[in-house]
Amino acid sequence: MTALRPIEHILDLARWAPSGDNTQPWRFKIISDDHLVVHGFDTREHCVFDLTGQASQIAIGGLLETVRIAATGFNMRAEVTRIDSPETRPTFDIWLKYDSTITPSILIPFITKRAVQRRPMRTRALDTAEKRELEASVGLEHSIAWLESWRTRLAAARLMFRSAKIRLTTPEAYQVHRTVIEWNTRFSDDKIPDQAVGLDPITTRVMQWAMHDWSRVNFLNTYLGGTFAPRIQLDFVPSLACAAHFLLVSSRSTAGIDAYIAAGAAMQRFWLTATRLRLNVQPEMTPLIFSVYARDKRRFSVRSDAVALAGAVRTGLQALIGADKLDACMFMGRIGAGPSPLSRSMRMGLDRLILN
Repeated sequence: MTALRPIEHILDLARWAPSGDNTQPWRFKIISDDHLVVHGFDTREHCVFDLTGQASQIAIGGLLETVRIAATGFNMRAEVTRIDSPETRPTFDIWLKYDSTITPSILIPFITKRAVQRRPMRTRALDTAEKRELEASVGLEHSIAWLESWRTRLAAARLMFRSAKIRLTTPEAYQVHRTVIEWNTRFSDDKIPDQAVGLDPITTRVMQWAMHDWSRVNFLNTYLGGTFAPRIQLDFVPSLACAAHFLLVSSRSTAGIDAYIAAGAAMQRFWLTATRLRLNVQPEMTPLIFSVYARDKRRFSVRSDAVALAGAVRTGLQALIGADKLDACMFMGRIGAGPSPLSRSMRMGLDRLILN
């Protein structure tokens, strides 16, 4: 077996960066031992949660930051430049420069350990040292807003419960969900394993049956209150069972791809720092996504009630975090101590990610 070159080692770590529904919206082209190109893409053509491309841009920002972190393990600095390219397929030129003053990042060991915990966490409050380290991780252009009290966690739970109704009752979201879940497994290279979703076995089996056809989903939702159990298990209970909800707030303009790439880099440093502190994280992006759709009056679904509910989600989010932060929020999630997940998404191997 041929040993990996340093540039391949770096990419072998970088591929573990998080992405929505484990889409991994990137491919790599190695030019030389110190030069590579990252070809990104977004999923706006087929994913209702990424109609602006911003969710994919945040993921790509996380990937680029992971390249930078991994490069320090070889005393290298990764210099990243965005090449002029369509926004739907952003391309980045990366040079690896050796620098003897660079020391390996303390975050490197946690790149492959970072995972999504969709199940309840412990409600122990974060201590001052933990919060200080997490806040410092996002840098000067971003800050963290915390929702920690029982009252604000309850408000967040209600918001997530409401947002989940859109997620579980629209045919556009159904088309996404039916393609991103891998059934009867603990691990998946390019999807979400059903055992990582966070449902009990009975609800999981009902969900698997329903996902075969939209008419089944619609029947459950219409006549059997089909969204109630998953919304309680996936959204309401976990929103209470955590130490806090957090929001990544940008202090710069949030217009344009570069703002979301930068937010993705900050997000990844935060998440890796949380993992180093033995804390779990789960992204909670749908309220932010639907809030943006409501602000822009985007008709993202054929269901008028879902479009109207997105407006209610935006109103609820504003009441929770304040009008001044509403459109500066780039990422949202919950955090808390507890066991690591037993099931998780893996990643495609380099053989599938490196272009010839």
